[in-house]
Amino acid sequence: MMKMTTNMAGIFSRFVAGLAMDSIPAEVIEKTRACILNGYGIALGSHTTAFFPVAARSVLMMDGERENGATLLRDGRKTSPAGAALANAALFHGRAQEDTCGVAHFGAILLPLLTALIENDEGDVADFIPAMVAGYEVGGALESAYSPQTTAAGLRATPLYGTIAAAAAVARLWKLDVEQTGAALANAASFTGGILQSFGDGTDEWRYQVGIAGRNGLTAAALALQGSISAANAFEGRAGFVRTFVRTDCNVEHFLEKLGREWSVMKVTFKPYPVCALNQTPVNAALRLREKIQAPLKSVKSAKIYLNPTVVGYAGMNSRGPFKSVSGTLMSIQYCVATTLLNGVPTVAQMSQFDDQDINAFMSRMTPIPDESLGLLACRIEVELDGQPAPLIEEFQADHATYSYDRARVSRLIRQIGEETGVAAESYARLEKFVEELPRADLNDVLNAFRPIQHPVDVVVSRANLA
Repeated sequence: MMKMTTNMAGIFSRFVAGLAMDSIPAEVIEKTRACILNGYGIALGSHTTAFFPVAARSVLMMDGERENGATLLRDGRKTSPAGAALANAALFHGRAQEDTCGVAHFGAILLPLLTALIENDEGDVADFIPAMVAGYEVGGALESAYSPQTTAAGLRATPLYGTIAAAAAVARLWKLDVEQTGAALANAASFTGGILQSFGDGTDEWRYQVGIAGRNGLTAAALALQGSISAANAFEGRAGFVRTFVRTDCNVEHFLEKLGREWSVMKVTFKPYPVCALNQTPVNAALRLREKIQAPLKSVKSAKIYLNPTVVGYAGMNSRGPFKSVSGTLMSIQYCVATTLLNGVPTVAQMSQFDDQDINAFMSRMTPIPDESLGLLACRIEVELDGQPAPLIEEFQADHATYSYDRARVSRLIRQIGEETGVAAESYARLEKFVEELPRADLNDVLNAFRPIQHPVDVVVSRANLA
């Protein structure tokens, strides 16, 4: 255990332990419902992606199949709750259309984790929304304060802050007391991390970081429940989280003033397209340009894509490949703009056309350019056409409100994805029913929504098989 004083762990733990449906503002509860619906809906539409099978086989190798446990949502079998949280997170992250809080994707961590625990009778569905809010608010407070520095240092915000968010969510689901919650958060601060290099290389590690963050957050809370002795100054200490990862002093009072007043869940955004959050606006601008360009697209001599410097400098964004995974194409500004101009609204199938000669040739004419006058989600594209003296310009000014959908808009989005990927409308109706009925919902509505897409993953490769 740990003695609580006025420190970061204490501030966070008192906030988390005090969360209840009647203490959370109505607009925060409603936005959380939208986040839950989006997360489950995107996971359903991700059943065709390749990442869940890898994670599920790994979990079955490590934790095994269990008669009683938590369901592997695209497989149907059961395993440990920690294992299900890890594997299912790869499904929630499969289309890269999970929600975004600042630059972190907490929904893809929290939803599979809490779902697995509640299914295994390690929590009550009545505490689902307060637990989700606990994760978003603790993780979001840290992300908002520190992500510019940590991202620039090569650390990915999602697992770095998401491990702590997961510990907060589990602590609230389990109704840990203030001291135990503080210990869980302190443990998570010691177990967290995650680098950005997979984006730079166009590989898939980031798909699995969300599940590892959830599993580590669960471990942090379990240790606290069992009596771990944990650092009271885990966040602001001389060798604590802030000084170690952010390389700055920790302003504890900042969090005391902000927490529970500026609700992080209210800044959560959603993604209309299966590309990086930072590429949503370039795709929107390219769609508008596509309608304006009357000449054949082969007449495009060059395209200058002006974006905030953080966007251009983010790992994997300014890349022309060659690509070997959709993890590379969805990050690439050039690929996303090229395939949109050529093919229209991007789909997962289009993002997988690594050897398409037209796209590759088109990308060679495109140059992302940093522009400090543009916000993080703004974009301006200037296209030079053969035979036209002046460039064709499309500017799309966006901020978080542009992509902060209400529940009805989320419902339309996930159902459109279902039409693309062959998911029956009934599955979405079950999810909508579950979300509407929270906190008195039945988790079986969620589990039944996933049954039509389930089929077992391939044979598990184990060390014994390789011997």
